[in-house]
Amino acid sequence: MGPQHWKRIWVGSAGNMVEWFDWFVYASFATYFAGAFFPQGNPTAQLMNTAGIFAVGFFMRPVGGWLLGRVGDRRGRKAALTLTVTLMSASAILIAVAPTYAVAGYGGALVLLAARLLQGLSVGGEYAASATYLTEASDPRRRGFASSFQYVSMTAGQIVGLGLQIVLQRTMSDGALHSYGWRIPFVVGALGAAVVFYLRRSMLETEVYEEDTSRTEERGTLRALWQHRREALLVMALTMGGTVAYYTYTTYLTKYLSNSAGLSKQTATLVSFTALIVFAALQPLAGALSDRIGRRPLLITFAVGSTVLTVPIMTLLRHAGGYWPALGLALLALVVVTGYTSINACVKAELFPTGVRALGVALPYALANALFGGTAEYIALWFKNAGIESGFYWYVAGCAAVSLVVYVAMRETRDLDLARVRDRTDSSLTTAS
Repeated sequence: MGPQHWKRIWVGSAGNMVEWFDWFVYASFATYFAGAFFPQGNPTAQLMNTAGIFAVGFFMRPVGGWLLGRVGDRRGRKAALTLTVTLMSASAILIAVAPTYAVAGYGGALVLLAARLLQGLSVGGEYAASATYLTEASDPRRRGFASSFQYVSMTAGQIVGLGLQIVLQRTMSDGALHSYGWRIPFVVGALGAAVVFYLRRSMLETEVYEEDTSRTEERGTLRALWQHRREALLVMALTMGGTVAYYTYTTYLTKYLSNSAGLSKQTATLVSFTALIVFAALQPLAGALSDRIGRRPLLITFAVGSTVLTVPIMTLLRHAGGYWPALGLALLALVVVTGYTSINACVKAELFPTGVRALGVALPYALANALFGGTAEYIALWFKNAGIESGFYWYVAGCAAVSLVVYVAMRETRDLDLARVRDRTDSSLTTAS
């Protein structure tokens, strides 16, 4: 692949790194800034904190998917990618400068709420915009490889956020972190978004989008998406098992190792940090493999592995007892999940015609992610509190089993000409020959 293709991959996926950095640091640094905005012992403030602030991000993702997917199909992929990074930067700046309760009362909480709304909108649109751009802008023979960098960048965002947290915890006192140190990662996030915005201003529109002549008023609308409702349902089903497994073995893993397996927080954090680095490195390898053997074999391998191995892996993780056993099991789980994460972006983009591709990826994915990915941790904790933690293992395996049925039934998408996908309306569930 030439320098131009590498530039497109970097510009198209860099926003995901900043996006997931912001998403991660908001959750991980919440323990430091929560007290600055919500006075202890106030039930109303606590309710606003949990329901109104943390959950609103996932609630807004489908809205962002619809809004920015529409922009991507009507105004172009470049316009959508530029808008997502603008929202991303604004949300980080708002949190960085938000006044505390002592200064502005609940005004600071309202600023947090506004920032979280913008963050949810941005995350909801960034995934589909970058997935569409990476798929359309890459060499048709390397679409799997190119689109795999979406999860490389997403994971890199978590790694950088985790690394910054470790550095700040080791160089600043606990009091300083509670006082002003928690603002630092949001300043870093805003600066990162500004850099990505600068890069995206000079990016070129994809040839597939520019050459598409179907510029009708219905382009990028819900009415147009309804004509491809079977593909939209397929995207939700494709996402279901993968997103639950992904959240289980990435964002929830540290908490699980600490709260259920009994590892120290430092050891649990180190396991997650190391596993995520290896996981990121695996994505291009699996994406390149899909360009050779097809998308379905990888998806089916993920679904079979997740269905069969989730219960034993989670059970063994609970009794890991140390860094190396926990790391080995975590890596096994993430190798399985790679069959989904490495290619899910291009598979979804390959299902839709150009005029509804961004919206077709964005809205169904955001809905499935909110329903299954966003609730994974809460369901896990619900089972734990009910005294039947193993029920969550079976839930994850069950979601993978549902997706397995879809992977087996769907047609192969590797060799499709993106400019001619419009001729496949409602054929995405046809069994591959």
